[in-house]
Amino acid sequence: MKIAYVFFNGQLEGSKEFYTKLINKKKGDIYCADGGAVHLEALGIFPLEIWGDLDSVTKEITEKYRNNNVIIKKFPKNKDYTDGELILQYISKLNYDEIFIIGGLGGRIDHSLTNLNLIFKFKNLIFVTEKEKIFSIEKKAELIGLKGKTVSFIPFSEKVEKLTLEGFKYPLNEYTLHQGDSICMSNIAVDDKCRVTFNTGKLMGVVLSE
Repeated sequence: MKIAYVFFNGQLEGSKEFYTKLINKKKGDIYCADGGAVHLEALGIFPLEIWGDLDSVTKEITEKYRNNNVIIKKFPKNKDYTDGELILQYISKLNYDEIFIIGGLGGRIDHSLTNLNLIFKFKNLIFVTEKEKIFSIEKKAELIGLKGKTVSFIPFSEKVEKLTLEGFKYPLNEYTLHQGDSICMSNIAVDDKCRVTFNTGKLMGVVLSE
């Protein structure tokens, strides 16, 4: 499985040990968007590439990475994309099976919401913190290994039609989930293999770690 980690400039929610173990357990290529380099510096990790306008990272950190053969691509501050979206436009073409976004949440709410919407623009994105994983749900999805975990489903479109949940404590059968509905909050996986299907709409999944 081909894996990438992309560090954004949000908050590194959780312990340094959690992220170090995550990266060591599932080996992959490491990238960062602008101030994500600060998180990598704190973790003692060198990325392959840094993209952005570099307004959130010190010259000392930039030079340290440049001197260690890290590719640094600087862009104008005034541009049509966030630094995170900019690097994902590149990474999404490299055929990764999973792209873990670290540091994509916290801080300004407009940044967090904009970042989360990227899961519907680019395939295989997973936002990860020590407490949760957040990802888009395909129209026919099989979720494996979640037994006992709390799982929420949040509509990101006007409605999600004919939503069916199997393998959960609170199943649904061809239910129309409207934007703003909270019926799919804090469900619990009761089977090792759970199924989610729906016909139309956009659906976010949130799996709590505990």
